[in-house]
Amino acid sequence: MELFTLDFWSALLSIVIIDLVLAGDNAIVIGLAARNLPKHQQKQTIIWGTVGAIVIRILATLAVVWLLKIPGLLLVGGILLIWIAYKLLVEEKGHEVEAGKSMWEAIRTIIIADALMGLDNVLAVAGAAHGSFLLVVLGLLISVPVVVWGSTLILKWVERFPIIITIGAGVLAWTAGKMIVDEPLIKGYFANPIVKYGFEILIVAGVILAGTLKKSKEHKGEAKAANG
Repeated sequence: MELFTLDFWSALLSIVIIDLVLAGDNAIVIGLAARNLPKHQQKQTIIWGTVGAIVIRILATLAVVWLLKIPGLLLVGGILLIWIAYKLLVEEKGHEVEAGKSMWEAIRTIIIADALMGLDNVLAVAGAAHGSFLLVVLGLLISVPVVVWGSTLILKWVERFPIIITIGAGVLAWTAGKMIVDEPLIKGYFANPIVKYGFEILIVAGVILAGTLKKSKEHKGEAKAANG
């Protein structure tokens, strides 16, 4: 991908949106892991825990970018990403994280929890990067500090404007569609631009519709149970 073209900027924007939507929970984990430490240690713990998490996230994402060049894996990654986009719309996430008793224990908790929770994020960013290591690093460097220091604000926005989650799921679904149509094994079927873009739009619409219907059904069930 050529630097500073429209494709470059749209891919970078996608990565930042994906990071902000998917990493909000990781910011909560950072706060919870450091919550029992003295005030003067909390800031240091958050900084070092975040640095460790960023390094591991970058290495993991670069590894996935490389793996996605293997024939067939773009298709598998795209299908997985469709599922991740759907789950983002319908799942309520919990945050059961044990607080660290010491600074190093809290830092270790932050790094391990971020690595485990960040698997969906790694796949999504790797897919959106279209093989560009520079995009991976830039996207993470822009979004991770924003998430860590702006986590409270991001969570308030998400609670106040649920449409943010829908937009995030749409970006994930669009990334999944692009991964599938770029898969070398089936790329020939999408040579026609109408078929290619039609397929991507269909995936975005399908994920948002399925997620919205499932959420609506759950809310109706909860309301019925409360009234009954």
